[in-house]
Amino acid sequence: MAKKAVARKAVAGKPADGPAEHGAGDLTPPGPAVADRPGDHWDRKVAKGLAFLRRRLAGDYEVDEFGFDPDLTDAVFHPLVRLLYRDWFRTEVSGVEHVPTEGAGLVVGNHSGTVALDALVLATALHDRHPARRYLRLLGADLVFRMPVVSEIARKTGGTVACNPDAERLLGNGELVGVFPEGFKGVGKLYADRYKLQRFGRGGFVSAALRTGTPIVPVAIVGGEEIYPMLADLKPLARLLKLPYFPVTPTFPWLGPLGMVPLPSKWLIEFCPPIPTAHLRDSADDPLVVFNLADQVRETIQQTLHRLLERRPDPFGP
Repeated sequence: MAKKAVARKAVAGKPADGPAEHGAGDLTPPGPAVADRPGDHWDRKVAKGLAFLRRRLAGDYEVDEFGFDPDLTDAVFHPLVRLLYRDWFRTEVSGVEHVPTEGAGLVVGNHSGTVALDALVLATALHDRHPARRYLRLLGADLVFRMPVVSEIARKTGGTVACNPDAERLLGNGELVGVFPEGFKGVGKLYADRYKLQRFGRGGFVSAALRTGTPIVPVAIVGGEEIYPMLADLKPLARLLKLPYFPVTPTFPWLGPLGMVPLPSKWLIEFCPPIPTAHLRDSADDPLVVFNLADQVRETIQQTLHRLLERRPDPFGP
């Protein structure tokens, strides 16, 4: 409270520690701004943490019908991912102006990295860099929502199952939805096939966009392929564990838990100009229209990846 009082006096032209004013006509300029003390930064962090705990204990937060908890996402999950994308991966983001400021949008990206950190990085970076601080509601594979802890985290951070009904409901509510049509084929591909887009499935994401008249925003992500370079896939072990693949990387499983530390690759994320779909709403069930639009999105992402790779000749550069 003392520091706030000093600030008010300075604004009124009365230095906190100076002499009393000399008269009604005294025009003494305000004193210098009071700098934060070394402990002020941590004081604010502690106060913010205590306020978060009070809200959680009092139940003073909202969760939507999908289980999305914006308060928990902002206070816990985004700060953790922010350390990765900003400090560890040194991520550069461009083209955010192509993402709608309001209303629905379908963000479609390439998938990679053995462990799907690219989805988390994309969602956090978009929220941080977008002028409207928008949340990206990610669509995930069934496997994600069958895993006890992972499923709860995915729901709390805004994710839901990658199916057309859920996607259309989110888009109908004016949300930004993120989808990775390559699925496990993209995440689990070998390092030798890095940055080569896999098949986009049946184009279900296109149908959802067409039915809701939602613009599609392609996004290219460079950097994810190098965090866990997959040299081999132990398919028998993957089948035994009921996993889509079991990776062998330069560090995993040789280094045990340390092998899960991602390599510090340099990341580039570029959002491409949106592709409108409102004029094609009546063609949502036309396989040819769906295929052509999916192919256009795929080709846009692939060409953008090539261009970004030329900008980043060294995968681990500054």
